[in-house]
Amino acid sequence: MSIDKPSSGANIVETNPRNPWAWIPTLYFGQGIPYVVVMTLSVVMYKNLNISNTDIALYTSWLYLPWVIKPLWSPFVDMFKTKRYWIYTLQLLIGASLALVALTIPMSGFFQITLAVFWLMAFSSATHDIAADGFYMLSLPQHQQAAFVGVRSTFYRLAMITGQGALVYFAGKLTTALGSPAAAWAIVFWVLAGMFVALGIYHKFILPKPASDLPALSAVNADPLRQFGETFKAFFARPGIWVMLIFLLTFRLGEAQALKLVAPFLLDAREKGGLGFITEQFGLAYGTYGVASLTLGGLLGGYTISRGGLKKWIWPMLFAVHIPNLAFVFLAYTQPTEFWVVTAAIMIEQFGYGFGFASYLLYMIMIADGPHKTAHYSICTGFMALGMMLPGMASGWIQTQLGYPHFFVWVLICTLPSIIITFFLKIPDDFGKKKVEVA
Repeated sequence: MSIDKPSSGANIVETNPRNPWAWIPTLYFGQGIPYVVVMTLSVVMYKNLNISNTDIALYTSWLYLPWVIKPLWSPFVDMFKTKRYWIYTLQLLIGASLALVALTIPMSGFFQITLAVFWLMAFSSATHDIAADGFYMLSLPQHQQAAFVGVRSTFYRLAMITGQGALVYFAGKLTTALGSPAAAWAIVFWVLAGMFVALGIYHKFILPKPASDLPALSAVNADPLRQFGETFKAFFARPGIWVMLIFLLTFRLGEAQALKLVAPFLLDAREKGGLGFITEQFGLAYGTYGVASLTLGGLLGGYTISRGGLKKWIWPMLFAVHIPNLAFVFLAYTQPTEFWVVTAAIMIEQFGYGFGFASYLLYMIMIADGPHKTAHYSICTGFMALGMMLPGMASGWIQTQLGYPHFFVWVLICTLPSIIITFFLKIPDDFGKKKVEVA
């Protein structure tokens, strides 16, 4: 028995139909915020609070674990309660977690305590991702799923701009005004907590109620253990699954390491090999202009694939992701002092990554396609997270051994495995290409 509901192409009847614009932007903005808080905002905060690069990279990389292992409980999200219920309940829980971070930052053992709370937030966020992505597929017919994929991506990226840009800039200004990084970051997290409580209340009333959004265990004689086993068996029985998994694990091998050290690199003093940015400059250059370029690249990437298909564009997009890493090699070796030079290099790298990442996202959708698509997509994103977590854990130590210039060269070398495995990928000729619908 499948644990999934009718396929995304099926007719969907809602008890309270809603315009997708009323909930898709807020849903994916809400999906992006806790991820960027756990993965990026925490790094900047700990750097401001004088935690070492090695500890930051090691311990915050462990926070990827909930996204790695979320496939282990993704079938249970299908089995119990509706995805709609999971979404707004988890958003309220994330709001409570953000408030706990705000409360614990001023404490003497803040590093250990806030890490524990970030773990709670990460598990809540990973579960929210499962419910949100499944809800998206259940609530929209296939043609609307394709039409709104750019919208969901855009608002997810806007969450990144808010987290890495506006909130970091806000924290920098508050630090200057208050003279205390701890007090500044506490205020930032109180603002986030209030926003998420409001978001949970909004979605409780505004999310549609598709008839297909039912707990799988509502079926007569449903067996949760058998359904759980069938889901994983079906995924790993796919032809060529090991090639697929190696690609998922290696595509972001270089980025996984670079991502943990971008903030320390930009914020470290020039005599330490960094660029000596203040927090506000980081928020503008990387968190605002950089993420805006990432968003534009992603929108262009999605449009490009829809015109030519994944098979046609997989190679150009792969190189679009990897080659712009040269921008950080340039910055590390030259250490330019001009803000616009650094910002331009970041924007080039982020645009290339956004453009190419569309191919990776669509490849996961291709793997997940089938009767278990909600759980199988979650398994794919779990392997993606594993490919980010393990390299990221060692990145701080590698950087301290090599220094920033050689470290970013190492990042370039780490792109080679994904290039090699791409030769072995099997992609249908027309997958991802927009089809002309006949009335």
